[in-house]
Amino acid sequence: MDPKLASLTPAQLRGQMRSGGLTGNTSGLAPGFVQCNLVILPQVLAADFLAFCQANPKPCPLLASSPAPGDPRLPELGDLDLRTDLPAYRVFRNGEMVEERHDIGELWQDDFVAFALGCSFSFEEALLAAGVEVRNVTEGVNVPMYRTSIPCSPRGEFRGNMVVSMRPMVAADAIRAVQVCSRFPAVHGAPVHLGDPALIGIDDLTNPDFGDAVSLRDNELPVFWACGVTPQVALENAAPPLAITHSPGCMLITDKRNAELAML
Repeated sequence: MDPKLASLTPAQLRGQMRSGGLTGNTSGLAPGFVQCNLVILPQVLAADFLAFCQANPKPCPLLASSPAPGDPRLPELGDLDLRTDLPAYRVFRNGEMVEERHDIGELWQDDFVAFALGCSFSFEEALLAAGVEVRNVTEGVNVPMYRTSIPCSPRGEFRGNMVVSMRPMVAADAIRAVQVCSRFPAVHGAPVHLGDPALIGIDDLTNPDFGDAVSLRDNELPVFWACGVTPQVALENAAPPLAITHSPGCMLITDKRNAELAML
């Protein structure tokens, strides 16, 4: 991570994204502040996607949605513009990811509704504060993410299996991670699985579907959390004419503090 970026406020980081100066993953940036997954859809699909989130709160913890169709702001999360203030976006047409770009202004539609979902980067901060190593942060890479065989509850045309993120830990740290992350249901909460990845349909931890592989030592367990990339799988199956998401690991950095999400 660039040390200069690590010292910037959320508003300053969004300014860097808006100008094209920050285009990579945001893990470790803006410590103390909530980062979000993003899904943008035509209004005709918004009610079904909202229902999908409500039915699957572990991978899709909803934090905010558009105040009105076509509004590119999410006022409760900060002074931000969803058309420019992410480092990278994915564009889906008819369920297929067709391009990544750093600005979606020319694609914006008057009927778009945006959904901001909680992100694991928020609980990573809590793990680090508890003395638990987070391997992707240590190694300076994007967290590894995998498609699984865990089914989500379908709503309308939105359906598919859960995507998970993985962090290697010794057993004692895995137990501590369950304790720490249970306090943060708004950002995926406790892990959904630990140990044998084959039990949730993952064949090869060295080949993640999204993000980067990290080292896994002989004395460590892979620990898996529900992941906010799950809606991208649901979009592939729903196949709307046009939808936009964040690029995995390239999150919306907000002005909301992680401490506001903790449950005692």
